[in-house]
Amino acid sequence: MTSMPTNLTTGEVIGIFAPLGEGVLWPNSTQRNVSSPVAHKFVQPPWRIALWSLAYGSMVAVAVFGNIIVIWIILAHKRMRTVTNYFLVNLAFSDASMAAFNTLVNFIYALHNEWYFGEAYCRFHNFFPITSIFASIYSMSAIAVDRYMAIIDPLKPRLSATSTKVVIGSIWIFAILLAFPQCLYSKIRVTRTRTLCMLVWPGKDERLTYQFILVLLVYVLPLIVMGVTYTIVGITLWGGEIPGDTSDKYHEQLRAKRKVVKMMIVVVVTFAICWLPYHIFFLADALDIKLDRWKYIQQIYLAIFWLAMSSTMYNPIIYCCLNKRFRAGFKRAFRWCPFIEVSSYDELELKSTRFHPTRQSSLYTVSRMESSMTVVFDPNDVENNKPSHSHKKRAATSESTFNGCSRRNSKSASTNSSFISSPYTSPDDYS
Repeated sequence: MTSMPTNLTTGEVIGIFAPLGEGVLWPNSTQRNVSSPVAHKFVQPPWRIALWSLAYGSMVAVAVFGNIIVIWIILAHKRMRTVTNYFLVNLAFSDASMAAFNTLVNFIYALHNEWYFGEAYCRFHNFFPITSIFASIYSMSAIAVDRYMAIIDPLKPRLSATSTKVVIGSIWIFAILLAFPQCLYSKIRVTRTRTLCMLVWPGKDERLTYQFILVLLVYVLPLIVMGVTYTIVGITLWGGEIPGDTSDKYHEQLRAKRKVVKMMIVVVVTFAICWLPYHIFFLADALDIKLDRWKYIQQIYLAIFWLAMSSTMYNPIIYCCLNKRFRAGFKRAFRWCPFIEVSSYDELELKSTRFHPTRQSSLYTVSRMESSMTVVFDPNDVENNKPSHSHKKRAATSESTFNGCSRRNSKSASTNSSFISSPYTSPDDYS
């Protein structure tokens, strides 16, 4: 978001950090004029460079290939094309792009303190990470709001495919606008010893203001939204079951909703933990805390940067562990491995939808079917040989019975059933 102080002219900072545009790796604190030939003090031994290279390289590989497989699983299988999963595609694309185009470039820059990639990529290097992070976290926020609407107010129609595309497009437009200053103020500075990619702000106040806006918009605000929505959804889903409603369809949908919400909560908590040290680090820098004077600041920075970037690789692992359909998709993607076996059940999980919801609630339909088969046997009717009376009594009982509830309770039973079953959803939408 912001970079470390370098005691250059006012507002000039070295743009070494990718995700939010600026960086670390400063010259020696007693020799900070970039026009003079200085050797920076953060020269690492080869074994340490090898370890960091292994850590960053493996992280990028898992992030890129894992998220590409997630995108393939969703787009290649009709059963996976739900509103939630379209937002997951956007999230996976953002994470894979940032890992591919930003992480290794920043790592190389941090190791050598030399910009090798030209002015155009310098602008992109400072611009794209913010758009990517914004798209990622607001995709999570959109999923949280969609889960909230589907569970708390299930009778309202879900987002259509067109509406989902509009929301995703709006997220990227706002992300580009937010990141534009990073592109505008990116500069290449050539000295006698090296080339630097820098952010040259008009003044210190502008830099500090922009830093706080970024933290608010790409961390604090979306986490508050997701925290509130998932808290309400969690209380609703785990707060207790509907008394007397024991249909298999009800429990199936309840379990499916709980699994999806649990998976997304893990995704959000992982994101928050990974990015918290990073935001604290750069807020401290924006407040002029002299972090560059710490003895092991380079190692601290590389660790914080790795942790933040590693958020791009955890989501595919979480999906695979917590969702049976994603797990089946990963098995299909790696079926060439000798130790991966794709069962017939795994194949079935990715086939076309097994449940075909109508405009009427699936739970309500099951309940009506159950009630229509209710038979009341009155011995008096047999004795008196009055079949017509028996027929009327059966009809009246069938109308007055709704899943074991009397007519006067049918309204509340129908309302409670809508908590789980929506006219616009099926279990496939939640698992």
